[in-house]
Amino acid sequence: MRLFYACYPDLPDMSGKLTWSHFVELLGVSDDLARSFYEKQCIKENWSTRELNRQINSMLFERIALSKDKKGVLKLAEKGQIIEKSHDLVKEPYILEFLGIPENHKYSEKELEQKIIDNLQMFLLELGKGFTFVKRQFRMTLDNEHYYVDLVFYHRILKCFVLIDLKIGKVKHTDIGQMNMYLNYFKAEESSEDDNEPIGLILSAEKNDIVVKYVLGSISNQLFVSKYQLYLPKKEELEAEVRKLLE
Repeated sequence: MRLFYACYPDLPDMSGKLTWSHFVELLGVSDDLARSFYEKQCIKENWSTRELNRQINSMLFERIALSKDKKGVLKLAEKGQIIEKSHDLVKEPYILEFLGIPENHKYSEKELEQKIIDNLQMFLLELGKGFTFVKRQFRMTLDNEHYYVDLVFYHRILKCFVLIDLKIGKVKHTDIGQMNMYLNYFKAEESSEDDNEPIGLILSAEKNDIVVKYVLGSISNQLFVSKYQLYLPKKEELEAEVRKLLE
């Protein structure tokens, strides 16, 4: 109770939007900036206590903060995450610990996809606000040949399709080229007049930043490559990186 009073002496208007259980979870966050972010985001996205606990444990604030400059981090803590452009959707890395796949277990892309579908609610939580599921293995036919996007979502805030391909190894330049083709197809065949350009996201277990940088350099579509992890990140390392950014 003393800690509660120290952190919330005036108890602002969020008191009617968060339960006591929410406040108990928030009091476990020692960093003021991170706690402020989770407060705002919890109200914006209407997280349950369980969902809030998961986002804190997966270091969501630090993972988003590392993609911003100092000013952006402070704004993130003050207002929460504001989705205004495609880059705002992307995290590095994505944490998929809820799939329950052991770190050293050998699994296929098909198995990874099925695990995500089985845990779709948690995957949507990891993706963030605004995502709605459309279809898995979305088929496109070009010149009598079939191609399949692993997962297709629609983002209701940015008003565009989001295509996700899953890779269990290192992403290759051919994977990026294939996703670029998918985006061109969706622009021409699936997006309506009111839709914005689709976004492509390749989630891979490994990522060569140099290869990705040079391949994406010649692509005009909104295409991103991010790593995923099957286990929670090391808290101390992410916190240290954010502190460096703020300094």
